[in-house]
Amino acid sequence: MVNLIQTPFADYELLDSGDGYRLERYGAYRIVRPDPQALWKPHLPTSEWTNAIATYRDKKWNCRTAMPEHWIMSYKDLTFHARLTPFKHTGIFPEQSVMWDWIGDQVKKSAVPNPKVLNLFGYTGIASVAAAKAGAQVTHVDASKPAITWARDNMIASGLPSDAIRWILDDVITFLKREVKRNNTYDAIILDPPVYGHGPKGELWDFFKQVPLLLSLVKSVLSKSPLFLLMNAYAISASSIMLENVIDDLMKDTPGVITSGELILPESTGHRLLSTGIYGRWERK
Repeated sequence: MVNLIQTPFADYELLDSGDGYRLERYGAYRIVRPDPQALWKPHLPTSEWTNAIATYRDKKWNCRTAMPEHWIMSYKDLTFHARLTPFKHTGIFPEQSVMWDWIGDQVKKSAVPNPKVLNLFGYTGIASVAAAKAGAQVTHVDASKPAITWARDNMIASGLPSDAIRWILDDVITFLKREVKRNNTYDAIILDPPVYGHGPKGELWDFFKQVPLLLSLVKSVLSKSPLFLLMNAYAISASSIMLENVIDDLMKDTPGVITSGELILPESTGHRLLSTGIYGRWERK
């Protein structure tokens, strides 16, 4: 197991955590959000928490002053839009910064010029932008039209041309079945499936019921000499060992290295760590 700690990120800090919440800085804005894992006591005084500009409680944001509809954040050569969503998050997952770096490195070291990367459940698309910035041909699939619009805005903010990424509004399973019929393949695949979800035509998604089918379709669209496979998971009652085992099943006939573990945010004001999700990944030897 290899736990991955968020790389230094000037526009983001986990300032403190405890009593079921996180105190974070996204750019110039301090916000407070629920985190059921933070069962310990905060380090910082209450005044630091009450000074936050926005707090998410009772399924809504409470703002001390007016917040912009969105604001710009940056990580290295990536630029993206953050906003307060009705679902307590900002569209930015800072713990993924270590993955953005890894994806870029994998693309750059590929023996195949401009490898084809498929990002499934791509959401706001920072991983897609990271791959495209590194030189990949990226296909980004998500069932939400607003999410794809947001991802496209992130691509443009990062200085990529308007046609740098291929955008697909579709249910992931439906898309993959179509790609199998068309004999389309990809050199690398990124998966970030939710626990539950709906496709644009009401298709139901349940992680534990549909991951076996998902991975069998992923296997069918991987090229014969794949570059990498990355799978993240959030808010599920499973361990990274599960991800490692299913990836091992998927890639057992292809020489490579599998790692798995937790994605972790470090508190900037102390030595405490906060686990945010799990990952499993395979890379070519």
